[in-house]
Amino acid sequence: MKIFNAKPYGMVATLLLAGTCAHAAGFQHDVAADPDGKPLEIGIWYPSSDATQPEAMGPTTMSVAINGPVLGKDLPLILISHGTGGSFLGHFDTAIALADAGFVVASVTHTGDNYADQSRSIDIMDRPRQISRVITHMLESWDGRAAVNPERVGMFGFSAGGFTALASIGGLPDFSKVRPMCRDYPGDFGCQLLAKSGNAVAVPATSTIASAADVRIKAAVVAAPALGYTFAPDGLKNVKVPVQLWRAEEDAILPHPRYAEAVRVVLPQAPEYHVVSNAGHFDFLAPCSSALASIVPSICASAPGFDRVAFHTHFNAAVVDFFSKTLKGS
Repeated sequence: MKIFNAKPYGMVATLLLAGTCAHAAGFQHDVAADPDGKPLEIGIWYPSSDATQPEAMGPTTMSVAINGPVLGKDLPLILISHGTGGSFLGHFDTAIALADAGFVVASVTHTGDNYADQSRSIDIMDRPRQISRVITHMLESWDGRAAVNPERVGMFGFSAGGFTALASIGGLPDFSKVRPMCRDYPGDFGCQLLAKSGNAVAVPATSTIASAADVRIKAAVVAAPALGYTFAPDGLKNVKVPVQLWRAEEDAILPHPRYAEAVRVVLPQAPEYHVVSNAGHFDFLAPCSSALASIVPSICASAPGFDRVAFHTHFNAAVVDFFSKTLKGS
């Protein structure tokens, strides 16, 4: 287990990035057809030869080359799954870091569980299906698909997206654990979400859950996973791919030890485990602009003394390093 404090972030990140090949990040705003639902909005970042410039997307501004040409071949593909109420932009800085290092990144805005529409936020088992749909789009329909190696696919997931990643790599959650847990901890975020929805806990058939696994995914980064306790005691026994697992030490949304720690102890192969000192749940999101902070201050505030910008320098470098080792073999 690695515990990170603020001081070494910059030096560690510099060392990790020293061995990577830097490119400019191209960007495309796209949609993936979904036969079982609305078209899926996706953001795509990739290495490009074009120069970047600041581009505003709502309250978020990022430096990218809009519709620049794809640079390279045999590129690994990373899927990003956001948390409840998020969007494809929630981890844009991590996506840019991966694109700069030679990865193609596709981040989806989950249908029915995003900033504009949370009507299906408790239908969490539809998320892995959406991820598989985006993988198929990127490998079969995206204009730059010839540059992607279909054998080098990874996934990054945060919060509900962390659960999505675990289900997508073979995790089998037991949803019958939700009601007893909510009886004991009614203040937990997921329990509050269920209470607000007015819906009872639905327990999908085991065959439906098992079909969520996508064998094309060869490695996963999981940050602050929701519903971690549903995988105990043996719900992750079929996970065969390497996992990098992150926990925020002061996570009040998904508190220790019911979530990330519950995942760590049941993974059949020990993950690369990181505990971030003094971090809160939302510190895994990209650092907020002042405009975003004025709209949703709850996801932008960090604990006194915690530098989210400095942390993300390290965090992004560690994610790049993990996927470089597991998907590029370097």
